[in-house]
Amino acid sequence: MKTVPIVLTIAGSDPGGGAGLQADLTTFAAHGLCGASVVSSLTIQNTQGVLNRHDIEPDIVSDQLEAVLADRKPAAIKVGMLGNEATVSAVARVLKKKRSHHLVVDPVIRSTSGKALLSAKGVEALKTQLLPLADLVTPNYKEAEALSGVRIRNPKDAVKAARAIRKLGPKAVLITGGHGKKSADDFLLQEKSQRLFEGARIGEEALHGTGCVLSSAIASNLALGRSLEDSVEAAKSFISRAIQLGVKTGKGVGRVHPMGVLYQDMERVSLLERMENAIGELKGEGIGYLIPEVQSNMGFGLEGAAAPDDVAAIPGRIIRDGETIATLHGPRFGASQHVAKIVLTSMSFDPEKRAVMNIKFQQYFLDACKRLKLSIGSFERSKEPKNVKQLEGSSLEWGTRQAILDAGHVPDIIYDLGGQGKEEMIRVIARDVEELVDRIRKIHRAIGKGPGKKEREVWRRK
Repeated sequence: MKTVPIVLTIAGSDPGGGAGLQADLTTFAAHGLCGASVVSSLTIQNTQGVLNRHDIEPDIVSDQLEAVLADRKPAAIKVGMLGNEATVSAVARVLKKKRSHHLVVDPVIRSTSGKALLSAKGVEALKTQLLPLADLVTPNYKEAEALSGVRIRNPKDAVKAARAIRKLGPKAVLITGGHGKKSADDFLLQEKSQRLFEGARIGEEALHGTGCVLSSAIASNLALGRSLEDSVEAAKSFISRAIQLGVKTGKGVGRVHPMGVLYQDMERVSLLERMENAIGELKGEGIGYLIPEVQSNMGFGLEGAAAPDDVAAIPGRIIRDGETIATLHGPRFGASQHVAKIVLTSMSFDPEKRAVMNIKFQQYFLDACKRLKLSIGSFERSKEPKNVKQLEGSSLEWGTRQAILDAGHVPDIIYDLGGQGKEEMIRVIARDVEELVDRIRKIHRAIGKGPGKKEREVWRRK
């Protein structure tokens, strides 16, 4: 039986599971690590806010901590909510005696809903007793203001606050900007260096558990042997994906989904296999005549896809090979920016519409789609704004969006009649590649039975 590094969290319990030690343990597991926990407080909360809390007796907190540390030294320790000054002192006393390694302190002072989670005396104890032991402290803007006495209104204030906090003793300070209105930049200050980790705000809703998961992800990466800067960078990427994959579990705010990152990584393997099977099925359908002059491609996005690298496509495209189709390579993620933009735009309106394939435009192809009662949408390239035309790769994103807005939903078919240097095209949209293959197959068979049969036979002989 192999020995696995453990990461310890000392934090409050969140019965809703979105934050606190529950979120910490989930984050450790998502990094392939085993977690241990010391409960400092029992919060009474749900997705609508914190109602109350019951702090654990300091002696019981220190006894839990002593027991865990006596068994095995953790590869990293994350400290979250402690509740009061007596518990802060008890934890600091044990950690100082045991000389903990990779100590990350998330100074939880208030909940997002405004409930106090650390007493005023507790904040002072944190500053004088625990922060001097920390390798890293990760306050958000409000917490940084409470620890530094500096009001943060701009990036310069954040730097000033970080310097004031570092004078309290921690080796490094990361002021997190997730609560910023325009961006989500994080500022890291170490003894001999500083670095800004830029980040865009994701979504409009502030999700539950972001601070807990970020600090736990940093501790996890430190436990895996990465440097502090690399750990922060990896954790920032992790929390961004966990936010993108956020879930709704109650009547109140949504929460970040640390395990969603792991599930999505697992999905990548199966998604490529599904695309391979889909292409294999289409190769046996005799649909070469459906391939346009610019060739075709197929795109399939991961659940919660947010970037082109989350969308798989065919490198080198799908080409016509006589009456059938051929591909030079198997599907890969990030293989086509153009296809990815269509998929991502569709998903931004309907997350279930994750697959697309473009086929040649002929009026009788479109008529076949109508006979199948597929919903139809379109856009006119002549109406494309000049600034969009000048931006490489933005035309399809604009056109897809325009067709969806005009239709009021994501249509099954989006076509355009082309323009200068642009071939007319039909795009078939579906929930997944299985539905996409079924839709292409039905279009192919409807064309063969419809008024365009003679034209199709002529096209096949070309």
